[in-house]
Amino acid sequence: MRFRPLTRACLVIVALSVLATACSSGKSATSAANGLEKTDITIGMLPLPEVAPVQIAISRGFFKEEGLNVKFSLIEGGAAALPTLLSGGFDVLHSNYVSAFTASAQNVADLKVIAEATVATPGSFVLLTAPNSNVTKVEDLKGKKVGVNTKKNIATLATSVTLKVHGLDVVRDKIDFIEVPFPNMWQALKSGQVDAAFLPEPFVSAAAADGGVKLADTMAGPTDSFPIAGYFVTSEFAGKSPKTVAAFQRALLKAQTVAANDRKAVAEAIPQYTKINAQTAQIMQLPGFPVTTNAVRLQRVSDLMLEYGYLPKPFDVNSLLLGGQK
Repeated sequence: MRFRPLTRACLVIVALSVLATACSSGKSATSAANGLEKTDITIGMLPLPEVAPVQIAISRGFFKEEGLNVKFSLIEGGAAALPTLLSGGFDVLHSNYVSAFTASAQNVADLKVIAEATVATPGSFVLLTAPNSNVTKVEDLKGKKVGVNTKKNIATLATSVTLKVHGLDVVRDKIDFIEVPFPNMWQALKSGQVDAAFLPEPFVSAAAADGGVKLADTMAGPTDSFPIAGYFVTSEFAGKSPKTVAAFQRALLKAQTVAANDRKAVAEAIPQYTKINAQTAQIMQLPGFPVTTNAVRLQRVSDLMLEYGYLPKPFDVNSLLLGGQK
């Protein structure tokens, strides 16, 4: 049997096929070399500026460099999304610490903090009212309704602290927390559904541009530079996928470092996963982006939760930290 010699075109096709196979094998080899237990990761996160590092890590290929394929799903609150994390729908959850610590202390969930997301900065979380409201100062909130995205979370805790600073008590003064998603909060204020609202950026800037009146900065005094949110996994996931978790941490740390030092990078990232326009992203108040996971800092949250009755007994946050975190 005779074999016809390959034409130049055939040789090119064969060469390209071999190259493509080699590239594909190279990617598989990279993941294999890293020993990653899982490469496809889904994060549940709120569409807030504080998760800009996730977008930065995706856009700049930090996750890819670690062999991870990361996608995100937007949520309305950490507490509401916790069941999805526990059922395996999310691998990582971006949540405020109050909700996560509550679930852990009550043995509802066995969680681990794998990274801090944000700490508060002045003006990034405020109490607002609508223009022409009869509420003109915090003391006027006695017997009123305050909008929060979720009850028993950072919004209600920070608001309770602010109320106490101004001589008010939530129970004694019959102040009612009403759950309203952040995107709907300004309309709830204008319609009179709530008398005041706890809002983070970018909703603060949007409301202010439409006449919103600032009552108080909720991140001052006892809550100055307060830890707000972090990234959580289940203990089971951390135990079964330690190399995947470590790879995620390395990539996110690169992005957190970028965010902490380059406002422009954060402003460019925010419109890619939120409805915030580029102009607002450039001028809004940004939170702080920690580049370490610090137990002393996080213990502040637990201690304040105990003081305000969110926890029945002291809770040591070290139980939520992975080895090597302090």
